Amino acid sequence: MNTELQTNTPQETTRAGRASRKGSVYLFLTIWVVLIAAGIAGTKWYTDQTRQQLTAELERQTASQIAQMQQHYEERIAAVEEAFSMEMTALGNKVDALNELLTFTKDNTSNKTDNSNKLYTQINEVKKKLNELQKSLDVLK
Repeated sequence: MNTELQTNTPQETTRAGRASRKGSVYLFLTIWVVLIAAGIAGTKWYTDQTRQQLTAELERQTASQIAQMQQHYEERIAAVEEAFSMEMTALGNKVDALNELLTFTKDNTSNKTDNSNKLYTQINEVKKKLNELQKSLDVLK
């Protein structure tokens, strides 16, 4: 009986070892490349999500602050308009009172006293102030 034992020569074993080592090196490098690519993709996804959340939060805060500023501005404008209206009414009442006094003085003037010039001066000053306030109101509107 002729039994041949198969024996590998040293060259065959080194070739087989090199091929298996080469395959494992390629597998190892491929896994590393995949892991690095997955890490980069995960990092990009995470930063995009974080950026979107921060942007949404900043937009919400900005809108809230703008609404508050607008409300304060409108309140201040309303207060200024109300104060201006009250001043205009008071000034109008003073002008009317001066007109009545001037009319009364004109009717009762005598040759001895001339107070009408003083009243005209006062009325002119009041009219100037009234015009200035009217211009201020126009600017506010």
